[in-house]
Amino acid sequence: MVAKLHYQSDMAQVDIAKKLGVSTATISRLLNKARAAGIVRIEVVELTSPEEITADLIQRLGLKSAAVVEPPPTNILGSLATPLAGLLQQADLAAGSVIGIGWGRAVREVTMGGLPKIPGVMTVAMNGGMQQAAAHFQINEFVRQAAEQMGGVPHFLHAPYLTSPMLREAFLADAGVQQIISLWDNLDVAIVGVGLTHHLPAPSETTTATANEQALSQAAGDVLRHYVTESGEILHWEGEERMIAASTAQLRNTTLSIGVAATPEKAAGIIGAVRSGMINALVTDVTTAQAILDRLMVE
Repeated sequence: MVAKLHYQSDMAQVDIAKKLGVSTATISRLLNKARAAGIVRIEVVELTSPEEITADLIQRLGLKSAAVVEPPPTNILGSLATPLAGLLQQADLAAGSVIGIGWGRAVREVTMGGLPKIPGVMTVAMNGGMQQAAAHFQINEFVRQAAEQMGGVPHFLHAPYLTSPMLREAFLADAGVQQIISLWDNLDVAIVGVGLTHHLPAPSETTTATANEQALSQAAGDVLRHYVTESGEILHWEGEERMIAASTAQLRNTTLSIGVAATPEKAAGIIGAVRSGMINALVTDVTTAQAILDRLMVE
């Protein structure tokens, strides 16, 4: 009873003594006996700082760079903007450097959240667009916002993400489209999201997944709709040859390919994306980072 009053009800020893009509010394002695008997156990929880988790992630995943933040209770994705800006400032970018922009909720939030000034940098869409109203599909708007914040030059891709083989060839023959996709071979930085593929819903305002994409039950995640297992294997699907998007090879050849993602459910997908070589840097939150490390620990 004494232990419950003190440790569970948070009553001071002097108040418990008054309540029970005994001395404070008696209460202290009873609490010591409770600890000695194992009725009460006091544990010291070892807290790991974001900096320590960041270093652990870099070492365990073989990343070029990473940034892990302790986010606020709300707008977790928005909190990733500042650490992303830090990675961009460390990337030795200058006028003429090429930054590829992917789509997704995380990419939208960080491009809205503030990017560093790098006058003359080129921002380019890394995949075609979709006839969807959802804000996180408006990739050309992300490209415009990023260029505006950085003092750069936007390069828009006026082509669909997925089309028929015949129309794809027609788009790729267009001089304007050719100019944009040629930049994918010379990316200094890519900023991409990591998709969560489990239990994909039917195509809607919030997802563009086709029936063939939904059939990828082994997929742990995706980058620009290039699907991967947790081990890093690329999963091919019927229809991917109709995509207009930067290829896995182009992502692997990018000097700094930054995955921006949060939520522990994406841990397996993030691991797979890194192992596939499509991303070599990561910006995330503490909870997601710990989920990644926990998965790596049991392998």
